[in-house]
Amino acid sequence: MLELLAPAGSMEALRAAVQNGANAVYLGCGAFNARQSAKNFTLAGLAEAVKYCHVRGVDVHLTLNTLVSDNEMKQACDLIAAAARCGVDAFIVQDLGVAEMCRSMAPGVAVHGSTQMTVHNLDGVLQCAAMGMSRVVVSRELSREEIRYLCSHSPIEIEVFVHGALCMCYSGQCYLSAAIGGRSGNRGRCAQPCRQSYGYGRWENKYPLSLKDNCLATYLRELETMGVASVKIEGRMKKPEYVATVTQVYRQAIDSGVVTRPMFQALMTAFNRQGFTDGYYRNDPGPGMLGIREDKPEDPRWLEDARQSYETAERGLVDVHFTMEVTGTGCFLRGEDRDGHVGYAEGPVPEIARNLPLTAEMLAGRLSKTGGTPYRCVHADVRVEGGLMLPASAVNGMRREVLDQLTAQRGRVEPPEIHKMPRITRVNSRRSAPALTVQVTELEQITLRLLRAKPEVLYVPLHLLASDGEMTRQLAAQVRVAAVLPRIVHDPEMSALNQQLARVRDWGVREVLVGNIGLIRPMLDQGFAVRGDFGLNVYNSVAVNSLWRMGMASVTLSMEMTMPQIRDVSKAAACELLCYGRMPLMVMENCLMKNRTGQCSCHLGSIRLTDKTGADFPVIRDGGTCRSVLLNGKKLYWLDRREDLAQLGIWASRLYFTTENAKEVDRVLAAYQSGAAFDPGACTRGLYLRGVE
Repeated sequence: MLELLAPAGSMEALRAAVQNGANAVYLGCGAFNARQSAKNFTLAGLAEAVKYCHVRGVDVHLTLNTLVSDNEMKQACDLIAAAARCGVDAFIVQDLGVAEMCRSMAPGVAVHGSTQMTVHNLDGVLQCAAMGMSRVVVSRELSREEIRYLCSHSPIEIEVFVHGALCMCYSGQCYLSAAIGGRSGNRGRCAQPCRQSYGYGRWENKYPLSLKDNCLATYLRELETMGVASVKIEGRMKKPEYVATVTQVYRQAIDSGVVTRPMFQALMTAFNRQGFTDGYYRNDPGPGMLGIREDKPEDPRWLEDARQSYETAERGLVDVHFTMEVTGTGCFLRGEDRDGHVGYAEGPVPEIARNLPLTAEMLAGRLSKTGGTPYRCVHADVRVEGGLMLPASAVNGMRREVLDQLTAQRGRVEPPEIHKMPRITRVNSRRSAPALTVQVTELEQITLRLLRAKPEVLYVPLHLLASDGEMTRQLAAQVRVAAVLPRIVHDPEMSALNQQLARVRDWGVREVLVGNIGLIRPMLDQGFAVRGDFGLNVYNSVAVNSLWRMGMASVTLSMEMTMPQIRDVSKAAACELLCYGRMPLMVMENCLMKNRTGQCSCHLGSIRLTDKTGADFPVIRDGGTCRSVLLNGKKLYWLDRREDLAQLGIWASRLYFTTENAKEVDRVLAAYQSGAAFDPGACTRGLYLRGVE
């Protein structure tokens, strides 16, 4: 059966979801969830929410889907233990370190991989399974064919977002809000700068980064047939009325297999951005997916109807079978719910009937009056001796007592298996000047001066290395070369990627740089030394240690970390830091150039977006693909602070060249060697000093 998973940003929204047919809800508690602006739940509220849901046969998934620093890990672990004691059914996680702590501390609670993990191919799903997860929420950018392929090959459950807001960037890979205002999407504080206006080369009142909301209501039977385990509605920041309406529509669509015009209109009334889109599902990304929220007054009639669906009465969500026996010596009632819980009640000794004696039909009718409770009487097996009378109040009292017992049993939390927080191993490294590594985007950036600088590793995009065997052989003979893989590699693209890898391996390349967990195991299996890029979002010691145990040669620490966090994090795997370049802020399935002109010409060079302040954001391709990468306008610059970098214990500091030409590359290398001064007009210290919310 297809699970309908609805958002609960508050207790009112939770009731709205449950009373309108959700099979499960997801919610946040405390500081470690990706919707910090939602009301969220306290621990006391979480316990109440879990009891409310479990009584009604609804599961509760707790979102722990943000990055957690070393200093916060104890608090996160306390929340894991407390939530397990409250009886939550699953943890939804992004951080590799948090995932490990969930498995270690509360092994009886399921762990689900968040869409923030950017899992978009089968190897990513298999990696999640290997890490002990029982479900993964796949990227919203997947087509129906890709979802079908995952479901048919996955050893764990697949969850799919079917309704609600779409980010232009792949979830977990957006740093735009953090770079602009220090509010990190990976920490639950996204300010949604993608919803603002931008122009191409100059500011215009256009919205090239704002997508319509997703709507897959008409595909639910197809998703169920594929083998999708759960369909998810986005919206923990939305009103309870929105949750009620959308949940109700999707419940009806799952049950009936159709979406009527009134149902679709209800979705439009609840919330839309100039309509809805199914572009990713149909494998048709493009400008038709763009849309913004238009300010319109809310329909008071809709608000009232939505509230009535969860405020006025309980739905009979739990089926109960009653058995009642009435004799001259007493009466007895037994109730059993669909999960095998049983309640018992004894009533008074019946009297001899003076007028109308009891019948089985009369008693069955009284037992079926479960209105105002979470229960629905589906059958009443009644045996009654003739000529007896029993007050209606006695029957009602017995029914209430049985249902109260069922409620107590259904809401009871069995003591879970809770382990102590594992000791976190922090491996220190020697304090010395970090080695130089260099990453290029184009071949012309590999200058003679760069080669003479003898970087520890030269990172070159795979598609460039695979295009010229002679060049690659010569390069590999002069310097250690690592092939940079695209951050996003869908399953249909894996074959071509593996062919390119086979070529460059024959030509002397033995290392790769990967920015997604779905590429780690395949690269290790092919014999490459694997280095982790910033896209893995390594933010704490547990994550570093976990990747080291997987066999990673090095990891790039998150560019959202502060200098003290970098200094103190475990260095079990060699740790690298980006210290120069235009930082990649978004990676998008939509090609921004094609969305602008109707034709893809991104291979001809970079373009730029401009916001209303005049700030520019260059756009390049993700490797040799047609996916757009939005870069920061200002360049990260730590070339004058090499002594500070030497105190961090990192293995290497990386120069990342994107839009620079050959002369600019040489100037940066000269600045690296001389420690040239910081230019605040063109450069930034990034987030290493100020950190993120």
